[in-house]
Amino acid sequence: METRIALFQKKEIRKTLHGGEWWFVITDVVAALTDSANPAGYLKDMRRREPSLAETFKGGGQIAPPLALEFSTAGGPQKLLCWHTEGIFRLIQSIPNPKAEPFKRWLAKVGYERVQEIEDPELATKRTRALYKAKGYSEAWIEKRMRSIAIRDELTDEWKKRGVKEQLEYSILTAEISKAAFGVTPSQYKELKRLKRENLRDHMTDLELIFSMLDEASTTEIARNRDTQGFPENQAAAVAGGTIAGNARRELEKKSGRKVVSRENYLAAPESAKRLRRGNED
Repeated sequence: METRIALFQKKEIRKTLHGGEWWFVITDVVAALTDSANPAGYLKDMRRREPSLAETFKGGGQIAPPLALEFSTAGGPQKLLCWHTEGIFRLIQSIPNPKAEPFKRWLAKVGYERVQEIEDPELATKRTRALYKAKGYSEAWIEKRMRSIAIRDELTDEWKKRGVKEQLEYSILTAEISKAAFGVTPSQYKELKRLKRENLRDHMTDLELIFSMLDEASTTEIARNRDTQGFPENQAAAVAGGTIAGNARRELEKKSGRKVVSRENYLAAPESAKRLRRGNED
């Protein structure tokens, strides 16, 4: 699953869509509310001190228990314990912290925005554009990023129709495309850009985004034309689609004398942002 980042008082909280609603990484929530250096240990202590919370985690209450959902991390796909909005509300009842009340309001707002987006999908696009603009991205970059999101969604929709299993197989196919197109897997790409939890594509230059769109659009087209079914056939299509972009990338690098794959990223530090903008303008 693609990791999304939400911000609560400048603290990053990873979330993902599951069953049509947001699920939040529990240790991120604990870290945001407690400032604990070891949120996993803090959570373990909470469950030990409060049997009713521990029972809810096991599925013994009225609320659906947390789920281990897969996220893209610097070390590759990793399953992280997540809970939906109602579950997080239950969790923060057990955290004696003055941040709890503002967090409840923030959580309710995030959940309500999701309901609005289901009713009007264009709202999600508008909010995403506004978020990128607030972070200082250029309009030209935002346009490419939004298009890359649409192309990615089209590809994953195609995989779903063709019998590819979500999460692990999606991650494997994405890695195949990336290796063929850029010569590195997504996790290696993130290491190159010195990223940890951040979304890789949010830190790509213009050219990197363009070639990521080409590799996934090519993969979608090949899958449709070959009528691929199941994982092995779609894996072959992924390699073929990535190779198309890889050949184009190498040709451009040969003619321009510059590498497409870049260490530049768009981290919060102003100097990093300046470097990325310069990379986009070059």
